[in-house]
Amino acid sequence: MRLNRARLVASVAFAALTAGMVPSAQHHGGDGISVAYAQNMGQRNVMGTVVDADATPVPSATVFLKNLKTKAIRSYTSASDGRFRFTQVTMADDYELWAQKDGKKSVMKTVSAWDAHTDFETELKMK
Repeated sequence: MRLNRARLVASVAFAALTAGMVPSAQHHGGDGISVAYAQNMGQRNVMGTVVDADATPVPSATVFLKNLKTKAIRSYTSASDGRFRFTQVTMADDYELWAQKDGKKSVMKTVSAWDAHTDFETELKMK
């Protein structure tokens, strides 16, 4: 049976934690591995700002967050200052993130399951 990467990481991390082979997520030692594995089982915030070519914030842009595993797409309309925010984004999956407005589209960014940060912040520049 073939396991996807996220399930494999979760299985290995759980087995190591229950066997006492890996310190708990409270550990902040030099290896960094236990912290990353433990965090990948939670949720993150994906946020940032949509800007134009001159770095001016773009209000009312539609920002898309696509789960590459399930193909589900969430959307958010940027605020008057160009800001957007997605909450409760699972850390076990990879995502694509982009913005669109008036026929213009930003470069697509990747939010990786391998990134252990609980807050992912980026700038989406419209072209």
